[in-house]
Amino acid sequence: MPHTGVEDKPTWQAVPFPIRRQTEQTLGDRVVRASRVWGGYSPTPTFRLALAGGRRAFFKGVFGGTNEFATNAFKSELRTYAALLPLVGKWMPEFLGSFQLDDWHVMLLEDLGPKSAPPWTPALTRQVSAQLGDFHLETTGLVFPAWIQPLRERTPEFNWPRVAEDSRGFEAIAATAGEKSREAVAWLDKHYALFAALSANIETRPATPVLIHGDIRSDNLRLAGGRLKLFDWPYVNWGAAEYDLVEFAQSVAVEAGPLPEKTVEWYSQRYPVDPDLLTAYISWFCAFFATLFWQDEIPGLPRLRKFQRDQLRVLLHWLCRRVEVPGPDWL
Repeated sequence: MPHTGVEDKPTWQAVPFPIRRQTEQTLGDRVVRASRVWGGYSPTPTFRLALAGGRRAFFKGVFGGTNEFATNAFKSELRTYAALLPLVGKWMPEFLGSFQLDDWHVMLLEDLGPKSAPPWTPALTRQVSAQLGDFHLETTGLVFPAWIQPLRERTPEFNWPRVAEDSRGFEAIAATAGEKSREAVAWLDKHYALFAALSANIETRPATPVLIHGDIRSDNLRLAGGRLKLFDWPYVNWGAAEYDLVEFAQSVAVEAGPLPEKTVEWYSQRYPVDPDLLTAYISWFCAFFATLFWQDEIPGLPRLRKFQRDQLRVLLHWLCRRVEVPGPDWL
């Protein structure tokens, strides 16, 4: 590995020559520099390319050695760009082309530059939050392609009853708490019914459908020329905006930015937030990460489980503040 705890991505020279040559042919220019891009939690080959004529491009590919999860995500993202660029292209990087050669499949996008965050300053968080609200507002009422599923087709997979079952009555979760394991089980037992009831509201509470990106965090956004751009689109759905908002707000706090309450406040100045639905999705995301963070490490993704634990910690404390119960000191 090039860095401790960072995914093992190939260098540009390790990419087969025919793939590098086809990249140049697709872009219509010679690559003079290729910088590996870390970020996200996948070993997918990604590069920022500098071209001889001064342009830049972003390379993303999968090949025979790529795991099934990343390959499927790549295919889904490629389909999303093809279908949604006419609808929401102003919120996406420019699509520069794609090709398949040998066992490689490559997409080429506009290079939006280095990460905009972290650090998440209050000013930056406010700007991105407001523009995320604008994005949801502009996608209200759009007619989406039939293959884009409603969010409610996705959410039932994770819930608090599953957390209890998969973790053997919370024992697997408690095992991560060390000396506070008994405290963890008691805390989860005490609040389980409340959390389950809260998250169940996402199935019944009405919501205005908007386009859901499904993975909004610093790795997947840029503020380019003062304009929010979103990329990595394999999880697109339509449904309640609160889903994207909760996911984004907690990720900002995980990266030492403002509390989620401030992100919600700034977002709500552009797009209305349903407080009950917001709470429901906070509880749902708690169940999502409580199902995953304690499980075995995934080969090739050395940082993922820790990140999931950090997200769960922020989300549970946020949820507890909203419903006025003591937070999980054991986590």
